[in-house]
Amino acid sequence: MLMVAAVPPESPWWAPDRHADRRPFLAARAAIAAGLRRWFAAQGFIEVETGILQVSPGNETHLHAPATEVAGPSGVRSRRYLRTSPEFACKKLLAAGEERIVEFARVFRDRERGDLHLPEFTMLEWYRAGAPYEAVIDDCLNVIADAARIAGTTSFSFRGRTTDLLAAVERLTVAEAFQKFAGIDLLATLKADQPNRDALASAATGRVRVSTDDTWSDIFSKVLIEHVEANLGQGRLTVLHDYPAPESALARRKPDDPRVCERFEIYACGVELANGFGELTDAQEQRARFVQAMDEKERRYGERYPLDEDFLNAVAQMPQSSGVALGFDRLVMLASGAERIDQVVWTLPTGEVQ
Repeated sequence: MLMVAAVPPESPWWAPDRHADRRPFLAARAAIAAGLRRWFAAQGFIEVETGILQVSPGNETHLHAPATEVAGPSGVRSRRYLRTSPEFACKKLLAAGEERIVEFARVFRDRERGDLHLPEFTMLEWYRAGAPYEAVIDDCLNVIADAARIAGTTSFSFRGRTTDLLAAVERLTVAEAFQKFAGIDLLATLKADQPNRDALASAATGRVRVSTDDTWSDIFSKVLIEHVEANLGQGRLTVLHDYPAPESALARRKPDDPRVCERFEIYACGVELANGFGELTDAQEQRARFVQAMDEKERRYGERYPLDEDFLNAVAQMPQSSGVALGFDRLVMLASGAERIDQVVWTLPTGEVQ
C-alpha cells in the first residue's frame, strides 16, 4: 500500500515567523497611511467615517455584497448589506454641504479572492464639490507619487512589468486604447448612448471568444481584460478615460459626446489602482441606470439589491462634484514591492469559503 505523507497546513497569519515575513510591508502600509492623511489635510480635506451597514450595497450588475440582518428594539429583523463602497454615504455628505471629504473605508465584496482581491479590503475614497474630474485625476497622481516617496521608490514592479513614476503619464481614451491594442473602433458600436451588441461582436470576432448570449458589456469586458489592461501602466502610469456610457453607472455624460462619460481609471504595471467620476447629479437618470443594472443582475444571478431612495434624493441635491476610489491595499502592495495583496493587510480572513 502506497503511503502518502500528510501535507502540513499553512501556518496561520498570526504565526510569528509568517508575521515577521510580512512585517516590512505592514510597516510601509502604516507609514503610507499616515503620510497620505497629512497630504489630504494639507489640501483641505476632512476625514470622515461612514456606516458599513447599508440598505443597498450598490446597484451595479457584477458587484456582490455580503448580507446580514439587524434587529430593532421590538425584535423585528431587517436585511442590511455590508457596503461595497462608501460612495452612497459620501455623496449624502456632499448633499449636506461638505466640500472636500476623504475616507479610508473598509469595504466588502463577495466572489472576490486572489493575488489582487480580498473579500474585505480598504478603499481610499475622496470627493471634491465644485471641481472637474481632472482635479481628482491630479489628486490621484499626487497620492500615488507621495506613497512611492514614503516607501522610498520611484518605480513599481509587478509580474515582470515596471512603471517608472518619473516618466510622463500616458493618457488614453478608452476608444483610443481599443483601437491601439485590439484594432476595434469602439465608438462605432455606440449610437448616442445605445450599445450595438452585434456591431461589437463582429468587430471582436477573432480577438475574443464571443458567445451568443454575451451582451455588449460582456464583449467590452472581454476585450478590455484580454487585450487592453495588460498593456496599461507599462513603463509609465496610464490614465484611461472617457468610458462608454453603458460602463459608467454613476458618472455624468461628457457634454460634447453623450456616448461617453466622465469616468477614468489609473493603471500601473497592468494593475487598476483607481476608478473615478465626474459625478452624475441627475436623480432620474441615476434611477433608470440602477433599475437597468438590477434587471440584468436578476437575469444573470437571480438576485437584485434594493434602491437606496435616500441616496437618490441626495443625488438630486448634490452640487456638481468629482470623486475617486483608490485601492489602498493595491497601492501599498506596489509601493512596498509585495507580490500579493494579502502580504500588506494586518489580518487575514479565517475559514474562507472557496
